[in-house]
Amino acid sequence: MQILRFSDICAQGKARGQRVFIRADLNVPQDDNGKITEDTRIRASIPCIQMALDAGAAVMVTSHLGRPTEGEFKPQDSLKPVAERLSELMGRDIPVVADWVDGVEVQPGQLVLLENCRLNKGEKKNNPELARKMAMLCDIYVNDAFGTAHRAEGTTYGIAEYARIACAGPLLAAEIDAITKALANPRRPLIAIVAGSKVSTKLTILQSLSKNVDGLIVGGGIANTFMLAAGLKIGKSLAEPDLLDDARAVIESMKARGAEVPIPTDVVVAKNFAADAVATVKQASEVADDDMILDIGPDTAARLAAQLKAAGTIVWNGPVGVFEFDQFAGGTKAIAQAIAESSAFSIAGGGDTLAAIAKYGIEKDVGYISTGGGAFLEVLEGKTLPAFDILQKRAA
Repeated sequence: MQILRFSDICAQGKARGQRVFIRADLNVPQDDNGKITEDTRIRASIPCIQMALDAGAAVMVTSHLGRPTEGEFKPQDSLKPVAERLSELMGRDIPVVADWVDGVEVQPGQLVLLENCRLNKGEKKNNPELARKMAMLCDIYVNDAFGTAHRAEGTTYGIAEYARIACAGPLLAAEIDAITKALANPRRPLIAIVAGSKVSTKLTILQSLSKNVDGLIVGGGIANTFMLAAGLKIGKSLAEPDLLDDARAVIESMKARGAEVPIPTDVVVAKNFAADAVATVKQASEVADDDMILDIGPDTAARLAAQLKAAGTIVWNGPVGVFEFDQFAGGTKAIAQAIAESSAFSIAGGGDTLAAIAKYGIEKDVGYISTGGGAFLEVLEGKTLPAFDILQKRAA
């Protein structure tokens, strides 16, 4: 993917004295009192901001936070808590600027945080007049927000159309490199793990991947639907019987290419869904009518782990069982450990996946951990993200 990189602009000295507008993703979770409960996104945004400051630029940073109503400022929508945390992490005072669209005072070496960009009328629908005004604020526009790359909004797309220079920040560039390595030019075999409660929410992803991957591991409620499609009984497990033809089509699509969707041969079941539910391992062919499948069994887990250890590239989205309950976590733990031990390049994304990675402490063993949920899923669907699209156009 041909894009202009902010790191190259800085290395060439072309950012010195320039007004740099960075669209970051600082949309962090907060408690009822507005206190930030998890600051990964703030930490991840610092390298780009620091790069701009070190290059001698006048730096403006903005982000959305929550779901504000355009044109209506409410205190809970403010980026002030983000500015305070960013100030602590960077060891400098960072003022928050409100009503910034018509002009911002910032000098080289200075850093300001522009108030929640989704407060601006026309941001979400990418109003051209707003985009042009924002583009006039800067000499260089930098998109470093992969989490919003699947949305064509004013600060993610429109401004990039009109800014003098539009480029990708280090976080966005790293996402592009990892995605390209995993999906466009993968080392084979390419194995994808797609798990979750419903086939319907990930059907297009499964269909898209089935044309490209060498192995497609399904888990969770998705696996139950595939088991049903393969003629197995699943008791009272979560599944979507109306999508059996779609599941069979994915299986046949894979088979036609000499690839496979491994169907579980053993499963872990319980009579009810609860933290203290009694777990029982059963052959997949022996599931009772009152059983709920809540994890893959040890034999299936071992077979999938062997497949992952032999992979060249692994794409992971979703735990394969109810890993929050330890008695149904064996499958996800085996998958996580196999990915950690594999020499494959691995890319993982999605909130539950990141929680599993954290639970089993394999952060350092995953090739790339994606910061975007919806954007990561759209990439797996084979879609071209608007933010990537406009940066490619501008680079050309």
